[in-house]
Amino acid sequence: MTVVSSMLSKGQNLSLPEDVERIDVVIGWTETEVAIDPSALLLDADGKVSGDRDFIFYNQPESPDGSVRFLGASATEDGAQTRIAIDLTAVPDSVHAVALAGSVGSGTFGEVGKIAFRIVDGAGQLLAEYITADATTESAFQFGEVYRRAGVWKVRAIGQGWDSGLAGLATDFGVVVDDDAETEPAGAAVAAGEATETREESGAPSASRERANSGVRTAKKPVKKAKPIEFKLAESDAWQPARLFSVVGVGAGDEQERRATSALISTMQAVRPFARALYSRMGAPVGLFEGYIEVQYDRGDSKVIPDAVLKVIRGSRVWTALLEVKTGTGKLKREQLESYLDVARKKKYDVVVSLSNDVPASAGELPVEVDRRKLAKVALRHLSWAEIAHEARMLLSHGGIEDELQAWILNEFLRYLDHPRSGATEFTDMGRHWVAVRDGVTAGTLRASDQKAVSVADRWVSLSRHLALRFTAELGVTVKHVLPRRFRSEPAARNAAVAERLAADGAFEAVLQIPDTAGDLVVVADIRTNKIRCRTTVTAPAEGTNARRLSWLLKQLPDAPGQVQLEAAFSTDGNETCEHLEVVRDNPKVLTEGRSGDIVSFTLEQVFPMGNRRSGTAASFISSITSAADAFYGSVVQPLRVWVAPAPKQATSTQSEAVAIDSPPTE
Repeated sequence: MTVVSSMLSKGQNLSLPEDVERIDVVIGWTETEVAIDPSALLLDADGKVSGDRDFIFYNQPESPDGSVRFLGASATEDGAQTRIAIDLTAVPDSVHAVALAGSVGSGTFGEVGKIAFRIVDGAGQLLAEYITADATTESAFQFGEVYRRAGVWKVRAIGQGWDSGLAGLATDFGVVVDDDAETEPAGAAVAAGEATETREESGAPSASRERANSGVRTAKKPVKKAKPIEFKLAESDAWQPARLFSVVGVGAGDEQERRATSALISTMQAVRPFARALYSRMGAPVGLFEGYIEVQYDRGDSKVIPDAVLKVIRGSRVWTALLEVKTGTGKLKREQLESYLDVARKKKYDVVVSLSNDVPASAGELPVEVDRRKLAKVALRHLSWAEIAHEARMLLSHGGIEDELQAWILNEFLRYLDHPRSGATEFTDMGRHWVAVRDGVTAGTLRASDQKAVSVADRWVSLSRHLALRFTAELGVTVKHVLPRRFRSEPAARNAAVAERLAADGAFEAVLQIPDTAGDLVVVADIRTNKIRCRTTVTAPAEGTNARRLSWLLKQLPDAPGQVQLEAAFSTDGNETCEHLEVVRDNPKVLTEGRSGDIVSFTLEQVFPMGNRRSGTAASFISSITSAADAFYGSVVQPLRVWVAPAPKQATSTQSEAVAIDSPPTE
């Protein structure tokens, strides 16, 4: 396969390789306080949409023919990203270009930092990239377009913005926007939505499709959340409700995989929002989902039996994936995945998906390398059980499930995954080299070039991403594991750097960026001291005395443990003081007396015991890391707020004059 990779400048274009049939458009940004909602417009020869259904955005996530669809958003080490999939072979001949844009609901594009517009193929190979930081006051922005000339698909970097938001962008491309429509009553809206969903997924024409040019609403639909089913008639706490997915009799190996696969597929069939969340990660269109387990295929003289076959039907198009599942400590094998790729190519299927307890260190990484020539016609994607559980918790905790029965089914599925017998653990093992590497650090004999150290370093980065996924699901915001940009596409260099730090200092470090917190959550695992240190640094108020700055901090932490260390950094270089929080509460002056300069920042740190075992429960290294991060976030990071300067005050004389002017004259 021909691979082309090029950095584009504004206005520049590039031809895509002829053998590329499907692409993902990835829009990434660095500042996650402002979210970008992607959109795509299918344009005719005049640069306009032929109908409102050719406008793809959050309220309309797929084109009528399924050629363009929104895949969702995710966190990255550099910020956040969102994806739009384009099947170049399915784009109608009447469409000359696909405009690729985005909008922000509040704020401007000047607040999102650098914006990356990338084109990648089905194997994740970068084909073209355009980086811009030119945006200022725009609330909608066109990053580029994918277009065809003389039968050849090309990509062009554009970089044009609108101050009028998504509605203004859509109107300029010929979309009829109707944001003034009255809101339906809640019950009617739900009923209409269910009817439309059923008809559209089966391929039947819907009322909304028939009114394609009656105007679209760019306002986001409100998120609704179902109340969980409550069991109230039990006569004692010992009574347990019947479980949908029983763990009784679950063995190991093949039995675990069959049970977990069956539970997953049946839950996806019963809970449509959950199915959509998962199959959109695999590149499927929105449609009616069906799943089948252990289907046999002929491959020469042998049989190939994937764990499941996933199908999504949208109109006349059928999307198909082969699923290979591993549970427990089972590892994916290159030969097995390549045999599935061969079958998928022969059957003209879309993708092979691997599912295991492997949590790749960054999104898009594959736990097993395969022959890239086999990815010319079929994509290969990976999901971890941690991501499956993450999607389920997000839907249950933060909206997306409106039906009580669906909420109960999804809760039952999560309960099954959480049971040790399911084999679908989130992240519980540091790998077979953990003990040797740990002992090497303690003895001082570990070297960065040791491949065992590199292997354990990769597991640490995966654990760090696992922490980010857990916090994301619990908090309902995108939490990212921060890594230097240079390591984003170079996992080997990343792992080497982590191994070098481990050999030199005997420590791992993870930095988690959580939106709306006063500082990052830093987790350090010190193997030599057998301790975990969690810390965060916040900027001190820029006004007032040092006593007032300290009081501002202490008032926010009334319930923080007294053993938390509090360090104050002063404006004079090298001038810091540190005491335990309980000491500072009794005598605040102990932190400021005899110090010159103003306090510019506070660092809070708490030490936790570290588990040694490579896997398992309470005594394991992983469990001690997750429990320490959870505890420190809840007691220290969560209560802290960024200092905000008060509004400037008017002079007393000016206020008096204003009152006199505005007051009616007295008689």
